[in-house]
Amino acid sequence: MNNKTVKFQQKAESAGFNSAVQHPRINKQPQLECDATSRVDPVRNQECALATRRRAVRYIAKTGVLAAIAVVLMYLEFSVPLMPTFLKLDFSEVAVLLAAFSMGPVSGIIVEAIKNLVHLPATFTGGIGELANFVIGSLFVGTAGLLYKKYKTKHRAWFAMAMGTLVMTVGASLINYFIMIPIYVNVVNFPLPAIIAATNAVGNTLVTDLKSLILFVFVPFNIFKGTMISLIVAVIYKRISPLLHR
Repeated sequence: MNNKTVKFQQKAESAGFNSAVQHPRINKQPQLECDATSRVDPVRNQECALATRRRAVRYIAKTGVLAAIAVVLMYLEFSVPLMPTFLKLDFSEVAVLLAAFSMGPVSGIIVEAIKNLVHLPATFTGGIGELANFVIGSLFVGTAGLLYKKYKTKHRAWFAMAMGTLVMTVGASLINYFIMIPIYVNVVNFPLPAIIAATNAVGNTLVTDLKSLILFVFVPFNIFKGTMISLIVAVIYKRISPLLHR
């Protein structure tokens, strides 16, 4: 191993995000090249088909494991101070973001969808809460995963998670203002005064109408959620990266 490789390993280890797959000389297995010419050679064509099946099996297995973890974490929810009791925080997005970072943004959205579909039998909102969770969660992990996909570095990861939090916060504010709160008021029969009263009851007296509900509840809640998820992923991603990239 030459000096350049040693220096790169030291730099990659300090990066914390996807360091095991940054450099072609480090922990990277040679991949079988499958192109149009491989179809002519029966042996090579069979090897390519087998390699494709193996990749598919690994992808399905990782997706299933991360989705199962997300489902379990979704049930471990708790209230946040100054937030109404109907607004719960859970850490299921940790597993979803790990999927987006390790397998791409589409995989993250797939895990997000599986998580909410499995949670449907336990819903208290007729699926409305799960739909909102899917859309808002997809904004977060989709944005972060997309920005991280091309340049997998430490700084890019932090930037991706910050932008994901921003997009999630803005998206959640707009979705709740124009869609979700009106649905709860008009369909679920949860009147806005009752929502405001529930918020005031936990000490958040800044909420007096729909606009202040968005500004002083949903905005800080999603910023806090995105920040917490990002910090957890930043701590654990390097440690479990070898498992995610097998």
